Order: sequence, then C-alpha cells, then structure tokens
Amino acid sequence: MTVSRVPKVVVVGSFMMDLMSKSPGLPIPGQTVTGGPFVMGPGGKGANQAIAAAKLGADVDLIVALGKDYFGDLAYDSLVKGGINVEFVKRVDSSATGVALIIVDELSAENMIVIAPGSNDHLNADDVHAAKESIEAADCVLMQLEVPLSTVECAARLAHECGVRVILDPAPGRPLSDQLLSYVDGCA
Repeated sequence: MTVSRVPKVVVVGSFMMDLMSKSPGLPIPGQTVTGGPFVMGPGGKGANQAIAAAKLGADVDLIVALGKDYFGDLAYDSLVKGGINVEFVKRVDSSATGVALIIVDELSAENMIVIAPGSNDHLNADDVHAAKESIEAADCVLMQLEVPLSTVECAARLAHECGVRVILDPAPGRPLSDQLLSYVDGCA
C-alpha cells in the first residue's frame, strides 16, 4: 500500500479585501454609473493562490502582511477558515489592509480594478527569512507581484537556493530582472 504525502505549498504574497459591484457599463472618466449589488470578500492574488492550493488538499503556509484593522481581522479569519497556516501572517500597525476596488461590466464581463496595496507594501525580506524552515520543507513556493518586488526576489532566491520549485504569477505586470527570472521554474 502506498501512502501519498500531502504536498507542502508556501505562498508569498498579497491579501486584498475585494470591494465589487457589477455595472451596466464601465464608466468613462468623470462619469458616475449606478451599479448592481455591492459584494465584499477576501481576495488578492496571494490569498487566492493559498486558498486554491488548500482546497486542492495541500498543506499551505501564507507569508502575508495585514493591517491591524477591520479588514485585516476579516482577512485573518477567512484564512483560518480556509485551512491556511497563519503562523507567518504579519499584522501592521502603520497601514490599512490592502483593498481592491472592482467594477465588472455585467454584459461583457470586462472589469476595471484599482488596488490600494496598503499593508502588502510592508511585506519584506525579514518576513521571508522568518519562514525559511517552511520554505525549505516546501514542494513549491508560489508568488505574484502585489507585494514589493524586493520581497518577491528574496523569496525566489531563497527557495531556489533550497532546491524548491518557484512558480510566479507575473501580475500585475511590471518589468522583471533577469536575476529574478533565473530563479523561476514556471509561471502561473
């Protein structure tokens, strides 16, 4: 009988509280459009990766920064309920939890998104190094670009040096160094 091992995934990334409304059309500059129902819920590329991996049965650690605010409390609770290890969740006094403002055209499904990174901008190399043992034990490290690029580079380098697969979602798009790309094994 073969006993299968639960994959270990470490996500280094963002949490955004998504604030969304559908609209009969996307507004043009200066225009106000009456939208549909307002929806609020957990999001952010990092948290989404972590929740998806946990739903697929992985043991997931999330390295993330949340504000010490109402949205940060909601975020923390949603991660716990999602089965995410919250040992590496950093709570930041000096900044609000990140927020994504989302408008979706209800006919075409096109969207407009503005993110206010907030606490995500406070995730740093020290936070990555604090999770070194977890990264060393991981099957892969997932990352995206909603946190400082220096943090992404640090996590990619550390995982690469530990022989751990590095997967990068290169969004939101921005120029990436050849050095960072040399650590990446795949893109999501």
